[in-house]
Amino acid sequence: MQRIDFLKLSSLGFLGLYSCGVSQSIGKDNRFAIQVYTIRNAISENPEKAFERIAELGFKDLEIYGYNGTFFGKNKNEFQAILKNTGLRVISSHHQTGVINRESGTLLNNLEKTVEDLNFIGTKYLVCSYLLPEERTIEKYKKLPDLLNKSGEITARSGIQFAYHNHDFEFEKFDEEQSIYDFILKNTSPNLVKMELDLYWITKAGLDAVEYFNNYPGRFPLWHVKDMRKDTKDFAEVGNGIIDFENIFKARKKAGLEYWFLEQDSSDNDIFDSILISKKYIDSNHYFFQ
Repeated sequence: MQRIDFLKLSSLGFLGLYSCGVSQSIGKDNRFAIQVYTIRNAISENPEKAFERIAELGFKDLEIYGYNGTFFGKNKNEFQAILKNTGLRVISSHHQTGVINRESGTLLNNLEKTVEDLNFIGTKYLVCSYLLPEERTIEKYKKLPDLLNKSGEITARSGIQFAYHNHDFEFEKFDEEQSIYDFILKNTSPNLVKMELDLYWITKAGLDAVEYFNNYPGRFPLWHVKDMRKDTKDFAEVGNGIIDFENIFKARKKAGLEYWFLEQDSSDNDIFDSILISKKYIDSNHYFFQ
């Protein structure tokens, strides 16, 4: 390490991260990123400082949320400056459908403008993030594949891949033969609509991620990586729960994995401490980076 880098890290209080091995994954696998919903409270207080802290932890790639015509209250030029100053890039961005709340940044409200702004900051994926409880009816589920396909057509014209992110309710039965998740997979274009598989939620639903990779190969280029406590099924730091990451990551080629995002929805610890716990475990287990 050069002296100037040592001094910079020392002034940031970052040397401790080197001593505990947190920095070891830097450059090891450029598909390892973080969903910044994890640090949403820090972002709401001060976006610039929040992203600086993420960069200090060794992350380079992000998945963002909450675009509503601005990025965390910043216009695209201001947000691009934050990314440039911290050396971060946005891989993916989360968006709701707009079926209930037709606000800016949703699939049904001027998606072309959203795609334009995401293209400006270099985003590769636009993801449908969540269905509000009011959207979870048979009638609305039947219309969902059409909305997802049309959204995929719009994003594809600008070189952005569209995807769908799951929770656990999608694994409930849509009819006697299939779940909502299977209905989405079977009734959307494999090219226009990829899947961002949340490993916590599919595990909580009692299903096997690898089985889905085998049934729908190449359909899962994005994953959310987080763990689940055995006793309560609450969120846990990666390595502190029961999810079989080694077996899942062995199937990464079958899944078509391109990027995976560390996420911690909530924690009993300081959220940055939770990130460090997960990151240290990930750095120490080679199967994440094979």
